[in-house]
Amino acid sequence: MYSRIDDYVRHLVKESTPERSVWNVEKLRQGKSSDWNYIDGCMITALLEMSRITGDKSYFDFCESYISHFVREDGSILTYKPEKFNLDDINEGRTLFELYEHTGKDKYRLAAELLHRQLETQPRTFEGSFWHKAIYPDQVWLDGIYMAQPFYVKYEKYLGRRDYSDTEKQILTVRDRMRDGKTGLYFHGYDASRTAFWANRTTGCSENFWLRSIGWFAVALADILDEAYIPSVHEVFSDLMESVWRFSDPDTGLYWQVVNFPGRQGNYLETSGSAMLSYAMMKGARLGLLKKEYAAKGRKTFDGIVNKYLAFSETGLELGGICLVAGLGPENNRRRDGSYEYYISEPVVSNDAKGAAPFVLAYTEVKRLQA
Repeated sequence: MYSRIDDYVRHLVKESTPERSVWNVEKLRQGKSSDWNYIDGCMITALLEMSRITGDKSYFDFCESYISHFVREDGSILTYKPEKFNLDDINEGRTLFELYEHTGKDKYRLAAELLHRQLETQPRTFEGSFWHKAIYPDQVWLDGIYMAQPFYVKYEKYLGRRDYSDTEKQILTVRDRMRDGKTGLYFHGYDASRTAFWANRTTGCSENFWLRSIGWFAVALADILDEAYIPSVHEVFSDLMESVWRFSDPDTGLYWQVVNFPGRQGNYLETSGSAMLSYAMMKGARLGLLKKEYAAKGRKTFDGIVNKYLAFSETGLELGGICLVAGLGPENNRRRDGSYEYYISEPVVSNDAKGAAPFVLAYTEVKRLQA
């Protein structure tokens, strides 16, 4: 089956263009053209890693063509609206540094500067953490750490002053405010004002542990530490991996959509968050950030995904078990209340990049283990 994964990745590339990517199921369902968004950013990040690990330049060429479609010569970005202060829109920018390094095209540097200016003016909580979006005042989501902080660290490393103190402070604030002392797991969201309808009035946290949000956080920590070693962030990463592994399914190595309720009615083993944790564990072990045993733990999860959710279909391979989307609010969408019932009610789809991209990233770590 491993040999077919390369075919699966090549199929995703072959069938996608900047205007319409087969991995962006949200856009396909809405009948909308692609824009500058985090979902495509996840996949382009994964494909750049495939280029590095395989030496196949066609992956890099596809990624460069894809991002170039949105980045104009003056560094402006097609469809990007900085006034939304949306951390999701920062994520795709992490690809710009590698493109700039390998092509020398100044537009990629200018685009990175543009995105960094958003972070310079991003609204913050009283504790100094970025708001997740302008429409989510005073809210910090685990997702947002992944969306913004790896870019932020890359910017500081390659274009800035190598000052990672802001990133470190924001991650430690997440640990202090959003980590559950009993389980070591992290709540999906935190409202510093304690006024959001989904927020606990005492802690400010949302009600449950959503798998993919923890996965986003884990991948962010692994990728940040790959760029810059920050001891306190390493401690957060090690503690999280140790805590979350206890909740893995003993048979498959996968994790549950609502992490701490294995087997509860409606709960299911979910692909995207499982792939993220698989990648983070294998990468963490490879970099010496985690004990060597975590390579085997991450590999078990990856193999569990392959065995349970990677299937043949009329169009080739299909990766199932992916939660399409989940969030908290806003005020006019009270269905998204962070309850157990909410998380298990969201659609489950196949081949969406929120699952396919971390699956591909985990696959590159498997390839490294086999090398």
